[in-house]
Amino acid sequence: MKKILVIYYSQSGQLRTILDNILSNIKDEVAVTYAEIEMEKPFPFPWQSAHSFFDAMPESVALQPEQVKPLPQEILNTKYDLIFFGYAPWFLSPSIPATSFLKSEYAQVMKDTPVVTVIGSRNMWLNAQEQVKLMLTQIGARLVANIAFYDDNPNLVSVLSIIRWAFKGQKERSTFLPEAGVQSRDIAAADRFGTPIRNALTSNDVENLHKELLQNGSINLKPGLIILERRGIKNFRKFSAYIREHGNRGDEARKGRVKLFQRLLTVGIFILSPISNFTAWLQLQLNKKAIMKDAEYFKGLKYEEGKV
Repeated sequence: MKKILVIYYSQSGQLRTILDNILSNIKDEVAVTYAEIEMEKPFPFPWQSAHSFFDAMPESVALQPEQVKPLPQEILNTKYDLIFFGYAPWFLSPSIPATSFLKSEYAQVMKDTPVVTVIGSRNMWLNAQEQVKLMLTQIGARLVANIAFYDDNPNLVSVLSIIRWAFKGQKERSTFLPEAGVQSRDIAAADRFGTPIRNALTSNDVENLHKELLQNGSINLKPGLIILERRGIKNFRKFSAYIREHGNRGDEARKGRVKLFQRLLTVGIFILSPISNFTAWLQLQLNKKAIMKDAEYFKGLKYEEGKV
């Protein structure tokens, strides 16, 4: 029986549900082992305060790891046929727990093994996946497929619903806002990926798995988001360096700079967003051929430095 290892970090539990659904139709045909990434200093959910949330931005963007708890020795000593790596982007970058694991000694369990990345995001995941691609390459893992789940509601609606979920713990729809995060219908439909995964394992042909998953809708990328994400991560990188000049996550000395970032980001989202969306649309029309070429790149598995 083929062996699958599922390594994941799911702060809210949503990503674990997605992974369960992906494997639901084949779980009796393969041996599946789950390994949840656990931090020595856990991140709470819901978040305790706006400051604790925004204070995680600099280290997320800088790919600065923190201490993770060890994986069981049994997992580290087992050779798997396929590994799933499930993660969520934080501030357009891999979450701190995801980065922390990939930069830990325990990530060696992925060396010389085919890996499928599974992303659960609000709507922007390109830079996060680029960084994960690079870290997987550095480990010696073989990325053979990617599946990206995201909230397909309009951007401002998505922001408001995710704020409600992050700080109040309410994912369910309310009077004025839809369900937060990846929509339940999309999570339920994740089982369609099970058959291509099983076929790839039984035929020992995981190298063509990504192509098969793409045909089943594993990635739906809106080209305009490429432009918006490139703008966003550029500013996040500047603020990440600026804030970290005054210490590490949790240091009182940088509290004022974190607050400044929070205020500017809020203005950018709720006041400047319509202007930014229009200029992104205009840029897409003027550079459509190049942006569409970039979209094809981001749907793929190859890593090229500086694409975001």
